[in-house]
Amino acid sequence: EVQLVESGGGLVQPGGSLRLSCAASGFTFDDHALTWVRQAPGKGLEWVSAISWNGDSTYYAESIKGRFTISRDNAKKTLNLQMNSLKPEDTAVYYCAAGNKYTTSAATYKYWGQGTQVTVSS
Repeated sequence: EVQLVESGGGLVQPGGSLRLSCAASGFTFDDHALTWVRQAPGKGLEWVSAISWNGDSTYYAESIKGRFTISRDNAKKTLNLQMNSLKPEDTAVYYCAAGNKYTTSAATYKYWGQGTQVTVSS
């Protein structure tokens, strides 16, 4: 059974930091590109960041570039998202996903986690 389980979300003040993690099982982790996608209250899915199968290539949405860092550990089958300088507009449910293609389109990723809530508020 394929599983992607996110953790690390929570409530943080503006300017603060959080580190999200995603633990994977049930598929060949290092054959898949990985991505983070978020959904703010009342809005659609927003692609955030992607990383290639070996971690050598990364993409970031303009809205988070310079503040967020995506990384992966293929030995531990985990995906991470270090989020710094958080803003209220970063408030969303954050999902990790895996797919065979390294793209910036959330629709191309076939395995999805259940999401973790990130709330940025004073």
